[in-house]
Amino acid sequence: MTLKILHNPRCSKSRQTLQILKDQGLEPVVIDYIKTPITEKELMNILDQLKLTPRDILRKNEKIYKELGLSNKDIDDKQLRIHMVENPILIERPIVISDKGVRLGRPPESVMEII
Repeated sequence: MTLKILHNPRCSKSRQTLQILKDQGLEPVVIDYIKTPITEKELMNILDQLKLTPRDILRKNEKIYKELGLSNKDIDDKQLRIHMVENPILIERPIVISDKGVRLGRPPESVMEII
């Protein structure tokens, strides 16, 4: 099984999710998406599989969110995706990707559905 986690080691939910995977005997490919940002195409694919919009996984409490004025509803999905790729801290984490689907690890236990 292919298993990846878009991980931020500074995030407690991300660490908890990674631990859940390891407790199941799994060794996912860990992608620190802050240091190794995903592409817009990858983000679009993730959003499609989650059946969510960019705004649904946008971290609204980040300083850059306010600085960029992303609460403005006139900013379309394409523009939001570009901001998210350029500023990966804006993407909610963790995101687990497996052969069985994609899940946002909020709550961390939700990833059990795809492993």
